[in-house]
Amino acid sequence: MASREGGGKPSVRESVGQPELLSLPRSERHLSRVQRLVVKVGSSTLSTGANLNEAALDGLVHDLAIVKQDGVEVILVTSGAIAAGWPQLGFRQRPQTLPGLQAAAAVGQIRLMSAYEERFRYYGQRAALMLLTQDDFSDRKRYIRMSDTLRTLLHLGVIPIINENDTVAVEEIKVGDNDTLSAYVTNLAEAQLLVILSDQAGFYTADPRLHQETQLIDTVAAISEEMWAAAGDAGTSAGTGGMLTKLRAAEIVTGSGEMMVLAAGSEPLVVTRLLKGERLGTLFLPQSRIAGKKRWIAYSRPPKGRLLVDNGARDALVQGGKSLLPVGIRRVEGHFDYGDTVSCFTDISSTWGREFARGLVNYNSTQTAQLAGKQTKDIDKILGYRDYDEIIHRDNLVLLD
Repeated sequence: MASREGGGKPSVRESVGQPELLSLPRSERHLSRVQRLVVKVGSSTLSTGANLNEAALDGLVHDLAIVKQDGVEVILVTSGAIAAGWPQLGFRQRPQTLPGLQAAAAVGQIRLMSAYEERFRYYGQRAALMLLTQDDFSDRKRYIRMSDTLRTLLHLGVIPIINENDTVAVEEIKVGDNDTLSAYVTNLAEAQLLVILSDQAGFYTADPRLHQETQLIDTVAAISEEMWAAAGDAGTSAGTGGMLTKLRAAEIVTGSGEMMVLAAGSEPLVVTRLLKGERLGTLFLPQSRIAGKKRWIAYSRPPKGRLLVDNGARDALVQGGKSLLPVGIRRVEGHFDYGDTVSCFTDISSTWGREFARGLVNYNSTQTAQLAGKQTKDIDKILGYRDYDEIIHRDNLVLLD
């Protein structure tokens, strides 16, 4: 940890200065009232070569301590465990095998958390560690327990530090990248804002590493097809994410009705300045707000299958608030079981149109395929029993903007 002179507990406002407050509608209207936020920081910000970036860690913790002192609840989602661990094991580069990555994470997690704990303690702040996997988000009971733990920590004034449990996660149970994990956590905590700190200053009209003629996008009201096309791959060897994962995170957060900002992690006091109204990075504006169980259905577990539904069924779901019945289904794809999440797509000339809803199914994929296009009264004849009239009940269905 970088040394600091002077005795006693320091003021977290040292060297804050007075950033220029811009009369910017996006900040005044949206960011000034944030009560709870999630900050995600990537490996490219936290590491330099084979070492942790001590100055970056100092700056990040100093920034978050200011925000916490101002009365805003802070949750930190951090990458960096593998980057902090593999040099300690004698590797010349980031491991390429799963056991090597998990060993690096096991060593690096201790080193990384020790660095955070020391710095937060310097500012009189307490920190806690939560290591999560996709399974924790997919299982409803575990999801609720996580939520209870997270809210208790916040109530007690603790700063939760969250990372994926890379020491045990395999392909089937891992989220895969911390951009998506941070979006999941934003929904779990029902935070009003996610700030993703990146090696880029925000989202550009084209990759600034490859194109000189590019512009930083200030505010995004809706993610366009052009933006998906402009998103690139991971920018550094230290990280696993890229602009695609950041757009996916924005889609999850804004689709749930919250905000996201993508900004440069190298920018001094970036979170403090954002909340004070300074124009930094790219702001993604919220869509219609959903909460509680519906947010979990829509965005906390990947869909296991797809249902192509006819226009009549779509209208019944979107305009009439009805449940999805077997008769409205035209095609079934994927392998799913009772209670899994599936996506609903519009039927455009018997081809897959746009996804417009997600929900929890009452029958598995084989049973749903057998029932597709049939009347509810015929379920008994087809399956030999009838547990439910609906394929997806309206209480377990979420419409997507």
